[in-house]
Amino acid sequence: MAARGTRIYARICRMRRLEPVVGWRIEGHRGADAPLDVRLPALLRGIDTHGSLAAAARDVGIPYRSAWALLEEAERVVGTALAVSSGRARPVDTRPRALRVAASHDIALAQLKDRWRLAHDVTLTFAGSAASLEAYAAGRVDLAGFHVASGVARTSDPLLTRLDPERDAVIRFLTREQGLVVPRGNPRRVRSLRDVRTKRLTIVNRQPGSGTRLLLDRLLAREGIAPATIAGYANEEFTHAAVAATVAAGRADAGFAIRAAAAQFGLGFVPVATERYLFACAKRAAESPRIMAFRALLASRATRAVVAPLPGYAVDAPGALLEFASR
Repeated sequence: MAARGTRIYARICRMRRLEPVVGWRIEGHRGADAPLDVRLPALLRGIDTHGSLAAAARDVGIPYRSAWALLEEAERVVGTALAVSSGRARPVDTRPRALRVAASHDIALAQLKDRWRLAHDVTLTFAGSAASLEAYAAGRVDLAGFHVASGVARTSDPLLTRLDPERDAVIRFLTREQGLVVPRGNPRRVRSLRDVRTKRLTIVNRQPGSGTRLLLDRLLAREGIAPATIAGYANEEFTHAAVAATVAAGRADAGFAIRAAAAQFGLGFVPVATERYLFACAKRAAESPRIMAFRALLASRATRAVVAPLPGYAVDAPGALLEFASR
């Protein structure tokens, strides 16, 4: 019986082998704990040999879509193209990847979104400021659009503290006014956030994680106003325009949104704060051709022409890098 057990153990041992695996990592990459996919070198060799991503995928034994995703992720990490068309009879069948941007909702960006996609291959999706920065940190997008109050220190803002000055760069875009959207003529004579509580107004709010919601919470805390004391604080909309529409429909006495949204619906507006709209990207990619093209797009005449007419908006050295405050 003992001999039989020994044979079974020996057979199991023969079935298992230790194999060394060489891995590659990108120094300074924010996901450095995860090495590049080990199939990448074989895939690149196949592209060089066959001049075709599809043929290389067959050699490696993975579906074409998986091969494209693998190559796309590697190019994102490295910050440059790993396979380009050579102009030979059998060029590599890779396609240019759109610049991926997740951004907090903004009226100017909403007008620019389709134009950027069609003319500049920029894919823009709207999410809250926090969600956009999370998508960027996870590598799902190349840039994240978010907004913070002007003059706030990096170490005290909940959005800016998500960024690392050694790893991330911040691109300037515009400033805009945030405040209280009220009915036309401001019949309740609202002058400040404190009036919302003292006059017992019902408000419409933005969703948790949005830059506007974070700003409102900071302002309420500064005034010593508990959110629970404000009627309608839990009533949420996902865009500035939706907030203004709710006030215009008489379903709220006030809302917190940008001046341009109030003007869009012919409503009154009480300015409370000026904020900066910014974009975060990897510092190592800030001077790359693709990001430089995006920075030039922010500063272009076409973009300025959209921003200029919007009430409460102003360009803010668009495309320039923002220096982090030291405190």
